[in-house]
Amino acid sequence: MRDLTKRLPAGAVWVALLLGLWLWGQGLTEVPAGTAGPATGDMAAAGRPPLTDLPTVHRPLKAADPLTLDIPGLDLRAAPVVARGLDERGAPDPPPLDRAGEVGWYAAGAAPGAEGAALMVGHVDTETRPAVFHRLDTLGPGQEIRVARSDGTVAEFTVEDVRVLDRDGFDAREAYGPRHDGRAELRLITCGGAFDPTAGAYEANVVVSAYLTDASAPRTDA
Repeated sequence: MRDLTKRLPAGAVWVALLLGLWLWGQGLTEVPAGTAGPATGDMAAAGRPPLTDLPTVHRPLKAADPLTLDIPGLDLRAAPVVARGLDERGAPDPPPLDRAGEVGWYAAGAAPGAEGAALMVGHVDTETRPAVFHRLDTLGPGQEIRVARSDGTVAEFTVEDVRVLDRDGFDAREAYGPRHDGRAELRLITCGGAFDPTAGAYEANVVVSAYLTDASAPRTDA
């Protein structure tokens, strides 16, 4: 992925954010000239049906900034998680390609673990090697995602589905909007689908949707 990036705004501001996210979804698939291959991973994972015996929902936490992201099923630990803003087009600004092991958090939206849908984005590859989310599409329902936060808590999320959304007809609300009122949700986003060398872009976005199912207590000083 080549274009990516505290609390979710409401009302008219949310409408403006959706417009920016739609632009983001279009831009997510753009890559620099010279990138040679498609996104790595098993894209069939995104078509798996959701499980019906997923864990119960945990109540949202107070807002706190994310520090690290762990996905045990992928043997992935990303640190630090970096706060990102919007670029000149109104889309979330990505971590630079020379820091492709980092994950960006859209810091003007929800914090992971707080009520709303927190957005975290990472590159799928660079011109020369896989990047932090190169196997994101292999996740499936029921797998765990952990986010360590600045208040000492670890927010634990459970994946409920993985979608591959085509760039054509991209729906920002479907991809990034909250699924259920009152939940703490998480979206992990990267490029997916086939790579079009003529356009210099991937044809789709991989969107992992998860929700808060557990949380540790804050650290206390001895």
